[in-house]
Amino acid sequence: MRREAMKLWRGGLLATLAGDSGWGLIPDGALLVDDAGRLAWVGPSAEAPAAAEVVELQGALVTPGLVDCHTHLVYGGNRAHEFEQRLQGVSYADIARAGGGIKSTVAATRAAGEAELLASAQRRARALLAEGVTTLEVKSGYGLEAATEARMLRVARQLGALGVDVRTTFLGAHALPAEFTDAQAYIDAVCAWLPELHAAGLVDAVDAFCEHLAFSPAQVACVFEAARRLGLPVKLHAEQLSDQGGAALAARYGALSCDHLEYLSPSGVQAMAAAGTVAVLLPGAFYALRETKLPPIDALRAAGVPMALATDHNPGSSPTLSPLLMLNMACVLFGLTPEEALRGLTVNGARALGLHERGQLVAGQRADFCIWAAGHPRELAACFGHNPLIERVCQAEQAPQGEP
Repeated sequence: MRREAMKLWRGGLLATLAGDSGWGLIPDGALLVDDAGRLAWVGPSAEAPAAAEVVELQGALVTPGLVDCHTHLVYGGNRAHEFEQRLQGVSYADIARAGGGIKSTVAATRAAGEAELLASAQRRARALLAEGVTTLEVKSGYGLEAATEARMLRVARQLGALGVDVRTTFLGAHALPAEFTDAQAYIDAVCAWLPELHAAGLVDAVDAFCEHLAFSPAQVACVFEAARRLGLPVKLHAEQLSDQGGAALAARYGALSCDHLEYLSPSGVQAMAAAGTVAVLLPGAFYALRETKLPPIDALRAAGVPMALATDHNPGSSPTLSPLLMLNMACVLFGLTPEEALRGLTVNGARALGLHERGQLVAGQRADFCIWAAGHPRELAACFGHNPLIERVCQAEQAPQGEP
């Protein structure tokens, strides 16, 4: 590699997260980035190779770029009134049965044009990027009809122009739309839409909502079979409100991740461990819904199941746009250590998307990283309500002038 094509960042505290545990701290460390956007070398500044361009980090903290592996960023409308309802004692399930919840957002999303959806999603995405997100997953699932699902996925793809790597997930099996009375008939429709969406290059993975107020394991299995025929990986909203055995089902299909998991059983934990499925914890939804049943963190740890974190941004149960707040909530509400939390928003978040070339600061990885005004990575989880980001370096398509 030509030295004149390399850029050296030196003089920072690197939290490499190398290996499976530990911060991987390198005081007065340096990163060498090649012209392909990869980390060519990582180590002490005193041992750094020569490079044509050098950036002095002046003692700042450097971490891998943040990976938000579970969002519902594209939608129309607003559900702040449901927040008030829940405070008055109305449950999430009761709101859904009364026509609110997901179905309310479906109506607003169907009524919104592509330009409107893009403008609102861009505002949300910029907020995530401003807190260090370099890779972003976006789900469909608020269309529940072929045309609107496709529109949502097209909008999600366009968010990459902001300078973030976007992964799209088809979540047609999110809820039963009003025009269907038979859940299996709707699942059959979802399976019929998938090949065309995939052929259009709109789908990176397939998700479903396995829950008593959504779809049964048998119905989810139909969707997963359709995904398998196309060679698409699967994910699952599992065990959020009850234990439906969804995690074990997803594990049988080699799922990338199971997400939420408050009601995950011991057998579900073991199935995920055997399959290498990542547990995606979503403290924002736990907090906003005022849940009391915690995910089985100790059991996941003991079984060696990787734990990821995400914002789960959506208009109803997790309207946050702060990945940094999720670090704090994961520690305070779920009992994660600050290191586990940061791994959850970096290397394990990447694993939950099937991406193994990012999330750590080691040679050969993609050079996505964040520079923070902090003296130790634990500060990112310990301090909430402020944003210490200095700079976000991302190898995705660069943002237009004046955008993040």
